[in-house]
Amino acid sequence: MPGAVPQTKSTRDRIVEAAAALLSQGGRDAVSTRAVSAAAGVQAPAIYRAFGDMHGLLDAAGSYGLASYLAEKSSMTPGDDPVDDLRAGWDLHIGFGLAQPAFYTLIFGDPRPGTEPTAARQAAEILAGLVQRIAKAGRLRVSEERAAQLVHAAGRGVTLSLIAMPPEQRDMSLSIMARESVLATVTGTALPGVTPATGGLQNAAVALRASLPEATVLSPAERTMLDEWLRRIVSS
Repeated sequence: MPGAVPQTKSTRDRIVEAAAALLSQGGRDAVSTRAVSAAAGVQAPAIYRAFGDMHGLLDAAGSYGLASYLAEKSSMTPGDDPVDDLRAGWDLHIGFGLAQPAFYTLIFGDPRPGTEPTAARQAAEILAGLVQRIAKAGRLRVSEERAAQLVHAAGRGVTLSLIAMPPEQRDMSLSIMARESVLATVTGTALPGVTPATGGLQNAAVALRASLPEATVLSPAERTMLDEWLRRIVSS
């Protein structure tokens, strides 16, 4: 069990860091009220005053554990090719999951309808930004929302599958194959030996829809109407 967290930090910070350390070392089952209280040097009621319940504490611990990954992902300098940037984001996501499986499975492995961990929401916002850059470049064949959902679902599935494998049996080419298949689907970029699909009109519609907020020459009602037309083209 980790030693007590230094008392120079706030009670909330001590509790979160203690829970994160326990999670990293022993998984979710190690994060009990008694263990966190002992590691943080607080009484159990302090945990519930700060977080409401254990779900609240685990959410905060997950966000703490994901912070370095989010900082690295959000600080990525945009390159010349937005699709390559999404590739890099995918690889970073997989890398975090394999390096910190306890945090990853806490955040992404136990979805509850109607709720979303703070860390997962922050990661989704960064992914949406990467996808929007592809849309604005005219290289997205589906809507931004569908592209982000597909990338997220595939990335999460691949990561959880790799986590479940013994390290010596992990085939990292699975990640590359899944990544390129998803990118081929949402951007029309062909895999080696595959003829790219044609979707010029859909690409243009997605790109224009991504830039609609900048079309200030149109009234809000006109932008709404154009958005609806573009949605129809994208889904046709």
